[in-house]
Amino acid sequence: MTQLHPIIERVTARIIDRSKDSRRRYLDLIEREAHSSTARSGLSCSNLAHGFAAAEGDKAAIASGRGPNLAIVTAYNDMLSAHQPYARYPEAMKLYAREVGATAQVAGGVPAMCDGVTQGQAGMELSLFSRDAIAIGTAIAMSHAMFDGMALLGICDKIVPGLVIGALRFGHLPALFVPSGPMPSGIANKDKQKVRQLYAEGKASRAELLDSESKSYHSPGTCTFYGTANSNQMMMEMMGLHIPGAAFVPPGTPLRSALTRAAVHRLAEIGRDSADYRPMGLVVDEKAIVNACVGLLATGGSTNHAIHLPAMARAAGVQLDWQDLDELSSAVPLIARVYPNGAGDVNHFHAAGGIGYVVRELLDAGLAHADVLTVAAGGMRAYADEPWLDGEALAVRPAPAQSGDDAMLRPVAQPFLGDGGMRLVQGNLGRATFKTSAVDAERWTIEAPARVFDSQEAVQAAFKAGELDRDVVVVVRFQGPRANGMPELHKLTPPLGVLQDRGFKVALVTDGRMSGASGKIPAAIHVTPEALGGGALALLQDGDLVRLCANIGSLEVLADLSTRTPAAPPRLEMGTGRELFAVLRHHADGAERGGSAMLAEAGL
Repeated sequence: MTQLHPIIERVTARIIDRSKDSRRRYLDLIEREAHSSTARSGLSCSNLAHGFAAAEGDKAAIASGRGPNLAIVTAYNDMLSAHQPYARYPEAMKLYAREVGATAQVAGGVPAMCDGVTQGQAGMELSLFSRDAIAIGTAIAMSHAMFDGMALLGICDKIVPGLVIGALRFGHLPALFVPSGPMPSGIANKDKQKVRQLYAEGKASRAELLDSESKSYHSPGTCTFYGTANSNQMMMEMMGLHIPGAAFVPPGTPLRSALTRAAVHRLAEIGRDSADYRPMGLVVDEKAIVNACVGLLATGGSTNHAIHLPAMARAAGVQLDWQDLDELSSAVPLIARVYPNGAGDVNHFHAAGGIGYVVRELLDAGLAHADVLTVAAGGMRAYADEPWLDGEALAVRPAPAQSGDDAMLRPVAQPFLGDGGMRLVQGNLGRATFKTSAVDAERWTIEAPARVFDSQEAVQAAFKAGELDRDVVVVVRFQGPRANGMPELHKLTPPLGVLQDRGFKVALVTDGRMSGASGKIPAAIHVTPEALGGGALALLQDGDLVRLCANIGSLEVLADLSTRTPAAPPRLEMGTGRELFAVLRHHADGAERGGSAMLAEAGL
């Protein structure tokens, strides 16, 4: 048996110790729920009759309780390319359930935003808190006490974390995520990025930009860059919540259908009345959270998960912070480069060996926990295999022993970088995340005068006016959860990239978000405390010398802030439903705790 790396062991032990009280409260909760009268057997005849009134063909089975009844919680809509394939899933899943003596019902739907549509728009200010709405929607779906397991249909940015958080409150039941897979690869990523920068410089028309983007995002399936959505899929594998190898199989293929069928069959096998009970609350424990962190670091995944992982962990009674991520990063090498950190997308990554290759490398190097409960019978080692079709039957085989593309995927012994590339930077400006894996090492230290803005639109205006053509640390504040819902600041990437390409030393410091879709600019993001309510960013002024250094983990302003008065936040705009989220903004906690009002108010 491979010995666990001492840093992985130490950080895991610290998380377990820190979480002992909250984890015990959580385990007590799901134990009570497992034996409460709110199970289907405890429903009155009137309750039960309402529950199966429309279950054509399944009424007798649900009424008699002779097999498990599975909840389908779906984030389907046909505007999100990743979720469009889910339209027909419930119909098929009901058939698959009947094959093993089970039944399935759509328990409810949850909202599903597309950050690709809302980025740079007012709707992005709803994005982070849509995670809370999704968690609440999941709880509403599961509140009917009709179900013996949860099939969770969601893929994209806030949707998977929201489903995890909501489902964990019903952690006495087994749960499986059922993905739909990525769209085919489109225009080369370097060509897409080039057109974006040309447009930012006024050298490409809107028609040319739209043509380029349409060739990138062009069909049903998940967007193929390695942003938050595809990082979600990797983490569901690392947390043992997928059928092994399900993450990146394309939609509409026989193998994808076979994996969905296997997910339903497996969910029916692992309920509380079975001999192989695998409740979600026991699958998602401290070691599973560490495995998710390790997978994120090893593959250069989205920085959004510096917010989502602590929130998901809290829902299971596990306390995770950025120091944990930073220390894990020091031990976990970067073994994958997927766009925007490399040239190829997730389809190329999957073809080169994919998740199975990554899992095997991490387990063999003692960088991930093998001794964990997963939905798969073989534990975490099962995720080092890849699925394939033997005729019409689903089969598995070991992931490739060698990478199919060493420009994208490498063994632990020959990594791209010696660490996982997600570092904690801290100092008198607060604590923040710096994604070193996306930035050339010579740019990890930037010291330059600050230019302070309260919106990304103001940054764009200054760029177009030529005011940023110099060495500069661009500070964008009042972008945290309490200020405006912590939108992603994607409008900043092209102009800052242009400035850097012109030879200037440029960095970004913000209490807002940038995801795995962000690019090559050194950035201290998610700064906490945020500017609204006491953060030092509210004290900064134009010209203050700011030093950002990922090498030593520092985020400092070389000025005396003690006599300054905080700047007033900008007036909040109404419209696009933003006013409906005011209570969530008001009660949100800090980014390092997950930026959630719901978890904060629940005392989790």
